[in-house]
Amino acid sequence: EHLTAVDAAVAAGVRRIVYLSFVDGRPNATFTLARDHWATEDRIRASGLAWTFPRMNLYLDFLPSMVAPEGIIEGPADEGRVAAVARADMAEVVARLLTEEGHSGQAYDLTGPEALTLAEAADRMSRLSGRRVVFRNQTVEEAYASRAPYGAPDWQVDAWVSTYLTIAEGNAAAVSDAVPLFTGHRATSLEDYLRAHPEALDHVTG
Repeated sequence: EHLTAVDAAVAAGVRRIVYLSFVDGRPNATFTLARDHWATEDRIRASGLAWTFPRMNLYLDFLPSMVAPEGIIEGPADEGRVAAVARADMAEVVARLLTEEGHSGQAYDLTGPEALTLAEAADRMSRLSGRRVVFRNQTVEEAYASRAPYGAPDWQVDAWVSTYLTIAEGNAAAVSDAVPLFTGHRATSLEDYLRAHPEALDHVTG
């Protein structure tokens, strides 16, 4: 679908593509969806069009939804760190890239203000919500077994598990200054997000 969209843009005479990609995109990326983003970038570069690639980290807004109702985040992330970025911050940056000249041929990693382990994120969610949230590391085998009951297709389960594995390997840990440079304000922290959205952990009953 991505490649079809790129080819359609070329056929329609589009002059520049601003593509929201992902950090650490490469053919053999641990996070399986990052491989798809790399393939899309590669097609865009080969198209001859001008391009700009904002590359997002994992969604900051997604961290609370990783918590099960029992108050547990489970996955093989070990002590790896993630510099998750708020979608609202990403939207501000992408709006600038779409409406300004001078960004052709540039790629910008979009991250939050710091890189947290999932244990640290769980601790902060606990303190701010008043609900008990903990991180429990899993082996890869445990991760696949615990997600099997959902009946999701294999590619989706691979994506779920590899999200944690890419954190474990440090592939999502680098912090960039792109958000403050483009928006004029500091990147949204987990505390900022939870104070603005206390309902994000309403599903946690543990």
